[in-house]
Amino acid sequence: MKLIKELTERIEEEIDGAEEYVKEAIKLKHEHPSLAKTLYDISNQEMSHIDMLHAEVVKLIEEHRRMHGEPPAPMMAVYQYLHERHIDKANNIRMLQNEYKK
Repeated sequence: MKLIKELTERIEEEIDGAEEYVKEAIKLKHEHPSLAKTLYDISNQEMSHIDMLHAEVVKLIEEHRRMHGEPPAPMMAVYQYLHERHIDKANNIRMLQNEYKK
């Protein structure tokens, strides 16, 4: 379960990075369009990293279920809380990315 915690922390870092990159892209879009596009692309890459890391967390949880039964309820409660928070943040980032594309 330590590995799930570490991956969740990495997801947090990727989300923060994706948000920072797209916000900066929006700021620079008109003055430095090439740089802004690069930052926007990096934001998209960070979102891809989030999806990959999340898929690995889901695999680890499923593996735990197969080998040991249900993960501890407190751990799953924390995971669900963070997962919902990640979804909310990711949706916000996607809205910012759409704003950049306008």
